[in-house]
Amino acid sequence: MQHTQQEDFWAGDFGREYTDRNSRPLEEWNAFYRDLYGHTKLEINAEFLGELPRDARILEVGCNTGMQLVGLQAAGFTNLYGVELQHYAVEKARDFVRGVNILQGSGFDLPFKDSYFDVVCTNGVLIHIAPDDLPRIMGEMVRCSGRYIMGFEYYAPETTSIKYRGNEGFLWKTNFAQVFIDNFPELRLVKQQLYPYINDAERGNQDVVYLLEKTAS
Repeated sequence: MQHTQQEDFWAGDFGREYTDRNSRPLEEWNAFYRDLYGHTKLEINAEFLGELPRDARILEVGCNTGMQLVGLQAAGFTNLYGVELQHYAVEKARDFVRGVNILQGSGFDLPFKDSYFDVVCTNGVLIHIAPDDLPRIMGEMVRCSGRYIMGFEYYAPETTSIKYRGNEGFLWKTNFAQVFIDNFPELRLVKQQLYPYINDAERGNQDVVYLLEKTAS
């Protein structure tokens, strides 16, 4: 399958540098979220996934080194999977995360059967997908989910391109939950929460966490 421009970008040296720059232990990871939003990621996850049985099958698309999966493990979840495009990040993830199924692959071609997971999620991944390509990767997420789609992404009411470390065409923010619903009418919004940045450097920006559920089509 032909790769997108964004996939080639993140699979290369820029992606390796991102991985090295953003890998941190669980305690530092939680402190990072607390400083940015006033909440740890464990607290945010509990708001959206706290009622799920701990053996729920969860897939993270674009898991990088697996920090988010470590957070889910810390919350007691035991049936976790990750897919990551970048070979370098997958190798680091296999050293960093224990007891999690992590595969190298593309979110545009997930190697799982239909409705295999209880939850399919992303954390800061859809922001790096070109807007015209979102329906394709979202479609794979919907196909593989038996019930829920969850996302933690940058938020804007309208699609906005952002220059990222001097590069154009590799970062966007939008209302991702609405893009899902517009393209896949079998989805309904269960819950959505905006998390404004509280530190001075990022004040005025906000991220969103959303939980969507598949209904009978």
